[in-house]
Amino acid sequence: MQRVIEGHKKFLAEVFPKKRDRFHLLAESQAPEWLFITCSDSRIVPDLILGTGPGDLFISRSIGNVVPVSMNDVDGVTATIEYAVDVLKVPYVILCGHSDCGAIKAAINRQGLDKLPKANRWLQHVEAAFSHRQPLREEDGPHAELCSVIRGNVIAQLLNLKAQPSVSRAMREGRLKVFGWYYDILSGRIEQFDEEERRFIALV
Repeated sequence: MQRVIEGHKKFLAEVFPKKRDRFHLLAESQAPEWLFITCSDSRIVPDLILGTGPGDLFISRSIGNVVPVSMNDVDGVTATIEYAVDVLKVPYVILCGHSDCGAIKAAINRQGLDKLPKANRWLQHVEAAFSHRQPLREEDGPHAELCSVIRGNVIAQLLNLKAQPSVSRAMREGRLKVFGWYYDILSGRIEQFDEEERRFIALV
């Protein structure tokens, strides 16, 4: 606990003073340009990876970067999407999966999930990943099979995202674009799903 307290002290002493004007503007309103949907994994730090800062990203995180499609349940992910698109009017949505995703590992192995009933139910939302798995890549080494399903999950959740009423409507109106990304933790590189070529291509 002391570590985070010391971190906050450093923020107040060194970071906040330099960005005081920025925080002053953000104190009463926000106008993020991107809704960033990603995994809860602690290794994914969007502002660090993308060079963004306070007020830039509206972030939704869940295990497996899932976008549920059930119309019967109320959940934090779809509520966040609706708010970002219809209220904040973000022009872009990025759905970002990542290498070594524990949710996809669990979906493949299905071990120990009987002791995690809520997580087990949540993982039902990634079943479509297997239908969209990508070709194996030599550069992914011994994790090629896992990586292919993780990329497949990005595609599956991207389809779920587009099926959200707020997203579908905004895309028809031409005020919203959506993107599917795969982030590799080991290399730090991002791939973007090209819908015309039906494959992931390096972002830079």
